[in-house]
Amino acid sequence: MRTWPALDVSPPRQPDLLQAALLDYKVAAIDETSQPGAWRVFFSTAADRDAAAQALTREFPDMSIRPHDVADEDWVAKSQAELRAVQVGNTIVAPPWDVPHTGRLKPLAPADAGAAQLHRPLVVVIRPSMGFGTGHHASTRLCLAALQQVDLTGRRVVDVGTGSGLLAITASRLGAAHVLAIDDDPNAFHAAQENLTLNRGADVSLRHVDVRSVTLDPFDVVIANLTGALLRDAAPRLHDLAAPGAHLILSGFTRDEAADVLAAYADLTVAARTEEEEWLCVTLRRA
Repeated sequence: MRTWPALDVSPPRQPDLLQAALLDYKVAAIDETSQPGAWRVFFSTAADRDAAAQALTREFPDMSIRPHDVADEDWVAKSQAELRAVQVGNTIVAPPWDVPHTGRLKPLAPADAGAAQLHRPLVVVIRPSMGFGTGHHASTRLCLAALQQVDLTGRRVVDVGTGSGLLAITASRLGAAHVLAIDDDPNAFHAAQENLTLNRGADVSLRHVDVRSVTLDPFDVVIANLTGALLRDAAPRLHDLAAPGAHLILSGFTRDEAADVLAAYADLTVAARTEEEEWLCVTLRRA
C-alpha cells in the first residue's frame, strides 16, 4: 500500500512563516483540518520530510514536530467524506461521487463563458489523490480561470507538472488540438492516467519525464502550476517550450515570491495577473 511521509506540526503559531519555510521542500499537501490545533504536512519522499523536519526544528524550536507515514487510502477516505464539486468560471471539477447531472446545469453568465464562449459549464471528473490538483487549492483555481481566458481552439498545449491532469484535461475540452501532460512523479503520472479514463471526451498525451531533460517542440500555450523555486529554476526550459506569440500560464507561487519569479521571465509581457489569498497566477505572452 502506498504511504505518504508526513509531519504533524503543532501548534502553527506563525502559519505564514511556517508555510513560507515549507516552500523550500517538496510538500505534497497540507491538511489543516484533521489534527486539532495542528497541521499534517505530506511530502513526496521520506528524505524530503526528514530534511524539512531538521530545518523546521532549527527555525521553530518551540514547535512540536512528529514524523508519520500515512496510508494513501486514509487521504482518499477523507476526501470522499469531505470533497465536493467546485465551479471555476466555465468549468466544474467534480470527484466521481459528486458529478452533477449535465442536463440540470444552469446556463453560464456571459462573464463566465470564457474565450470558448460556452453556454453551459464543462464537467471534469477528478479522483482525489494526495497532492494532486482537485480544484480546491487557490493556485489550481487561478490556473483554471486563466486558461479559460485564452482561445485554445486548434492550439498546442503543454501542462508541465500535470499532477492530476486537471488542467490538461480542461485544455483539451476547451478546444485545444493537441495537449501534452508531463510529470516526473510516477504517482502523479498514474493519477493523471486514471483521470483520463474518467474524462473520455479529453484527448491528452501523457509522458513520465522531467521537463529539464526532455526535448520537445514549441507549444502555443504552456501551463506550469509549480512552486516559486521551480518556476525560477525551470524558466529557461519553459521559455524554450513557448513558440513565438505563445501564452505561458504560471502559478503556484506566493505574493512574496512574485518579484523573483517574474524577474526570471522579464523578457515576456504580463498579459494578466490574478490573486487569491496569498497565491498568484500570471499569464505571460512571448513576442
